Amino acid sequence: MYHYTDSGLHNVWLANGYEIKKTPFGEGVAFHNLDGLTESICIALTKKAGVLTGSEFRYIRSAGMLLSQPALGKLMGIDGQSVARWEKTGKVPKWADKLVRLMYLAQAQGNEPISSAVERVKTVERLVKQRIVVKESRGQWKPSLQDEKVVPH
Repeated sequence: MYHYTDSGLHNVWLANGYEIKKTPFGEGVAFHNLDGLTESICIALTKKAGVLTGSEFRYIRSAGMLLSQPALGKLMGIDGQSVARWEKTGKVPKWADKLVRLMYLAQAQGNEPISSAVERVKTVERLVKQRIVVKESRGQWKPSLQDEKVVPH
């Protein structure tokens, strides 16, 4: 069995689905179907008895839903600092625990309204970090989106 701590969780063990490989830097581990592994861990967390720990809550948010703290906060109607505090202290309110579990399951199972809301927030977050660059060519303007770090001249 392999103790899977890459997730930030300390209670996940893999019975199989991984290979230990020799590399020039020592032993390395390759995981089969990493997306499937992430989903499986998130589903197990949603079924877990008791309130989620801060690291379990963070795993569902970041690895499962691919959301930042402010983005999840926006979906929940609170600020991102509250999400950060829960994850750091491990004191997740029961209502937030239940809501993040429901939102993850609904998204994972293809609930269209929930999936659309999550995707909309992710898109807005990506757009905030992008620049709209508009170029004129032969009297036609064409827009493109670029990361903030790319500054065309």
